[in-house]
Amino acid sequence: MTAAPTLPTQARIVIVGGGIAGCSTAYHLAKLGHTDVLLLEQGKLTSGTTWHAAGLVGQMRPNRNQTRMSKYGIELYSTLEAETGLATGWKQCGSVNVARTPERMQVLKKQVALARSFGVEVHLISPKEAGDLYPVMRTDDLQGAIWIPGDGKANPADLCMSLAKGARNRGVKMIEGIEVTGVLTERRGAATHVTGVRTAQGEVRCEVLVNCGGQWARQFGALSGVTVPLYPAEHFYIVTDRIDGVHPMLPVMRDPDGYIYYKEEVGGLVMGGFEPQAKPWRVDPIPADFQFQLLGEDWDQFEILMTHAIHRTPCLETAKIKMLLNGPESFTPDGNFILGEAPELRNYYVCAGFNSAGIANSGGAGKLVAEWIAGGEAPVDLWDVDIRRFAPFMANRRALAERTGETLGLHYAMRWPRQELQTMRPLRTSPLYDLLTANRPAGPAAAWCAEFGSKNGWERANYFKPTGAARPADTLDRPGWLDWVIAEQRATREAVAVYDQTSFGKLLLQGRDAPAVLQRLCANEMDVPAGRMVYTALLNERGGFESDLTVVRLAADRFLVVTGSAQPVRDAHWIRRHIGPDEFAVLTDVSAMTSVISVMGPRAGELMARVSPDDVTPAGLKFSHTREIDLGHARVRAARMSYVGGPGYELYVPVEMARHVYLALHEAGRDLGLRDAGYYAIDALRIEAGRRAWGAELGPDETPFEAGLAFAVKLDKPSAFIGREALLRAQGQVLRKKLLTFVFDNPTAYAWGGEAIVLNGETVGELSSAGYSPKAGACMGLGYVRGAAAQAVHAGTPVQIDLWGEPMGARAFDRWPA
Repeated sequence: MTAAPTLPTQARIVIVGGGIAGCSTAYHLAKLGHTDVLLLEQGKLTSGTTWHAAGLVGQMRPNRNQTRMSKYGIELYSTLEAETGLATGWKQCGSVNVARTPERMQVLKKQVALARSFGVEVHLISPKEAGDLYPVMRTDDLQGAIWIPGDGKANPADLCMSLAKGARNRGVKMIEGIEVTGVLTERRGAATHVTGVRTAQGEVRCEVLVNCGGQWARQFGALSGVTVPLYPAEHFYIVTDRIDGVHPMLPVMRDPDGYIYYKEEVGGLVMGGFEPQAKPWRVDPIPADFQFQLLGEDWDQFEILMTHAIHRTPCLETAKIKMLLNGPESFTPDGNFILGEAPELRNYYVCAGFNSAGIANSGGAGKLVAEWIAGGEAPVDLWDVDIRRFAPFMANRRALAERTGETLGLHYAMRWPRQELQTMRPLRTSPLYDLLTANRPAGPAAAWCAEFGSKNGWERANYFKPTGAARPADTLDRPGWLDWVIAEQRATREAVAVYDQTSFGKLLLQGRDAPAVLQRLCANEMDVPAGRMVYTALLNERGGFESDLTVVRLAADRFLVVTGSAQPVRDAHWIRRHIGPDEFAVLTDVSAMTSVISVMGPRAGELMARVSPDDVTPAGLKFSHTREIDLGHARVRAARMSYVGGPGYELYVPVEMARHVYLALHEAGRDLGLRDAGYYAIDALRIEAGRRAWGAELGPDETPFEAGLAFAVKLDKPSAFIGREALLRAQGQVLRKKLLTFVFDNPTAYAWGGEAIVLNGETVGELSSAGYSPKAGACMGLGYVRGAAAQAVHAGTPVQIDLWGEPMGARAFDRWPA
């Protein structure tokens, strides 16, 4: 009888969780030369979710980096058996995705254009061609399909075991039957660090901990105060007996309009899907001994999938069903998985929350998190999956259960542009929230009420519609709300508009060494007089944007850092991790203490003069300067600036005075054409003005030179800053990509962002943002072009934008001559 392995007392890196995410992370750490790695699994390898996964492996993802990650995973899976000698069940059988509706077909055409830009082979095919590839499928009601020959399928358990063997062969130690019951930490300066883990068999000291706990990742994270917002849902598929016409190389098939997918297994079919209203698995905590277990059958829940499947593949009506499998899978609040260093605890990394796509994504995700650990920062832009996109309140279990019921169903549901999630709302609200709804006080503004969206839990006015008007239907074409937004844009450009931007992140950095910290972190010159406002980049060592933000110097040792609604957790983590142990500087999130009311437009100064006795004219308050003023009966900080271009002010108002300030502005601005405006107008106006946005034009892969923001970088400032050396090396070098402005030729064409850009018949990039411009009389967009297009001068260069599969003429500009 073989003795149980001895638990070591220390390892440099400890991985908790022996599913495919943990084994992939261990494998890739070992490939990078990090062999002092210990993987601990509370049961047996694969015994959680991995063993019952369906095993579909596709390449297409929403953006370039995630697609590159998935492509890498396929390359890995296709070679792993030769490396380790263990079968993985990998078969490059390709995949067929079909469309029942014209709108779904438009979406597939857009995916084809993006796939070509991302380097994925994809073919647009007819219903007949789809039927030839998948003979057991009904095709008479299809609009068309796409064929992705590089996609495939794998056996999840075998694949995981092969990764585990590859890791062991390189020196990684894996021990099963060890439940980690605690995390050891130590305070060092301003930060708390991981120092080890606790188990029933003893403690293991470590420098780095990786949470690959799958459906247990949230409750394991909670042991040390780390927020991992995921929640399990019951996930179903059937397995049939053999069916005529089904063979081992039958492609994977997806029918998203029917919410269903298929793959071949032993001559039969596996058919599962994502029903519109999911069933959260409300078990808390999940028992540690839930290993190789399933949940009870629920044919009522599965009925909608079965009905669609019998329609799409009539052979299922008579096929013998071996089993209805019901296994829990973890889902996140936004449907993207979770990677990266936890903001609460240094050297604590997470790789979890794969939303029923762990087999497809774990190969690449394990590589990325291993490179993140080895390099100390994300190797590429991973903002869509970065753990820092979530705030601590996202750990609420009731909210997660409700959101999981929604997000599972959205996997295959028709996703409309700017579609808002509905659960967990309203949660975070501005003091003006009730005033902006249909319940506002009588007066001119009462004729309009806000249609809200949500960002990082904040309710924000997207646009204002006539009170009593229905919300326009979702569409892929010109939206029903556009005329209302154009009116808001015109008010901003021709009169005056008020925007509630309370959702801005606001971080207070103070202390003796606060100036030195900011000088080291910020690419712009931060040693400015009190009252100055500085726009700056936070760069990584590659010279890419970790964030862009505005900093107000309040006093010699006190700064207000203002950032986007989605970014305060990320930015706070970045700032705190760069405060040295001997430096005295304290960062506090004060977002909820201050409202931001923006007053924008050519008559903004006239309005401000009516509500404040202080001089806020250009002579009295210069651009990018701030000072405290009286406004109505309140005391606020006024900043002269405008993100949307043109004249304007940002007013930083104590939350308890925000209602008063808002009403005072409206009372004084009745005859000035004042109106409320929302974030759709902000977005369109900033595109028109050429302003960049984080998460769209700016991210860790873009430098200030590529983004056209060299003015916000002071390479010659007295103190060095992170990213400076990379920028000095890049100065004068050929650009890898360049941000351009695009103006559509057809005034009726409407783009949403993400469309492929074609120049001289070659796909050279994608639109990062798009919106309608009254000034141009057409849609405008921002987007990066790559290769030779990035080296050329563009002053109206003719290009084509692929709009739902149709080429639309546009003109490209380095700087649009508005």
